[in-house]
Amino acid sequence: MMIGGIHLEQQLKDIISACDLAIQNEDFDTLMNYYSEDAVLVVKPGMIARGKEEIKKAFITIANYFNHHIVPTQGEMILLEAGDTVLVLSQTLLDSDKKDSEYAMERRATYVFKKNAQGEWLCVIDNSYGTDLIGV
Repeated sequence: MMIGGIHLEQQLKDIISACDLAIQNEDFDTLMNYYSEDAVLVVKPGMIARGKEEIKKAFITIANYFNHHIVPTQGEMILLEAGDTVLVLSQTLLDSDKKDSEYAMERRATYVFKKNAQGEWLCVIDNSYGTDLIGV
């Protein structure tokens, strides 16, 4: 599918890459530009942040947990589109100086993006744990 001459897949991959860079640089104000007002972030199994304010605070806590050195990148991605909604299944890789993390550094994430009235794709659900949440 083409959107403004850019493939939807590339457009969303660029958005996710921009988010990864903002996380790495701890530029959480820029990061929040990519989330809807009512977005949900799975912080860790059993803990969810709702809305931009909580999500921003969660990312600050995550940065502290990883000693201010976390580099998220995406591997293989599959995008499933239905109108103004896209489900992204992604191999998410986290690199950090913190070697004793109790959380997996390679994950099969699920992200949901929705197009707003201005035509921008915003993340509405950010779940880097994917289906690993089942049974937790």
